[in-house]
Amino acid sequence: MTDAFSFHLLARDGEARRGEISTPRGTIRTPAFMPVGTGGTVKAMYLDQVRALGSDIILGNTYHLMLRPGAERVARLGGLHEFARWPYPILTDSGGFQVMSLSALRKITEKGVTFRSHVDGQVFDMSPERSIEIQGLLDSDIQMQLDECVALPADEKEIARAMELSLRWAERCKTAFGDQPGKAMFGIVQGGDDLKLRESSASALAAMDLKGYAVGGLAVGEPQEVMLEVLAATCPALPSDKPRYLMGVGTPDDILRSVERGVDMFDCVMPTRAGRHGLAFTRRGKINLKNARHAEDPRPLDEESDCPATRDYSRAYLHHLVKSGEALGGMLLTWNNLAYYQGLMADIRTAIEAGRFAERAGEIREEWVRGDMPAL
Repeated sequence: MTDAFSFHLLARDGEARRGEISTPRGTIRTPAFMPVGTGGTVKAMYLDQVRALGSDIILGNTYHLMLRPGAERVARLGGLHEFARWPYPILTDSGGFQVMSLSALRKITEKGVTFRSHVDGQVFDMSPERSIEIQGLLDSDIQMQLDECVALPADEKEIARAMELSLRWAERCKTAFGDQPGKAMFGIVQGGDDLKLRESSASALAAMDLKGYAVGGLAVGEPQEVMLEVLAATCPALPSDKPRYLMGVGTPDDILRSVERGVDMFDCVMPTRAGRHGLAFTRRGKINLKNARHAEDPRPLDEESDCPATRDYSRAYLHHLVKSGEALGGMLLTWNNLAYYQGLMADIRTAIEAGRFAERAGEIREEWVRGDMPAL
């Protein structure tokens, strides 16, 4: 254990990076996938299961937790780690994306955002300083700056305005965060699909000398090639000795291609949400358990898996659970999906260390194609 927050690169293979983030609550092996625990829970999972699958860190969300049960209440109850019984690292999103996408009414000014809760209609003010204050009350280990995320496509002037506002908010968040040994505040690169704006945002954030950097405003409906172009332009503009986090991504193929461009951290609701809706991720591709062709299939999802949900239950039984609306179906498929994602990350880390990441990525894609479903 250490009392400082630090990032160490252990190996490189092309632009792909294998590293470790050290925090007082534990080490985060990178590339890392962070299961999304929006409201203090990874849906349909016990957190000890999440840990057993290989998760070093989970994500919580400032917007949802401030609305319910309230950040001050969580603080009185010992902070989010104690509240949720997860003693390991937690990253909290700033809440900015949810304010933009979920709130019924919002107004953005230089001061911050005023919005109406989607839960009960109550009006809240969220400034950069208040976002950091809430994340401090939650006691998260990695805290994100408040930013403005513009939906694409958008006018270049609007993208530039939001990017510049996010930079000013980053400065205010940095001041509000101050010096917190063992914790980190990450800045968020914005700029839409404009590569020059992205490079400008990345350079300005790098000059702030933060402990880590995220790329935001992607995985919001743009084609994959646009996302990859943005990453190719952005990552080289970020410090090589700091972790890089791609927010809200994504599919297994997104992860492989983003690691190839130098990304270290990921989060996405996809594996948990897909599991609750009957979709399984496996090394042979995606399997939709709603399909009637699984009704009498005695095979497990993957007989070679170490995960009991993947190895010990037949596709016929999983199909029955999904079609019957049984909660166990979503639980088992979520368990399977997170096991697949964490297995994929471990595979990626091993391949980078061995200097064969590109080769291994190709093998993984070939297995998808040979499997039950088309490539992801």
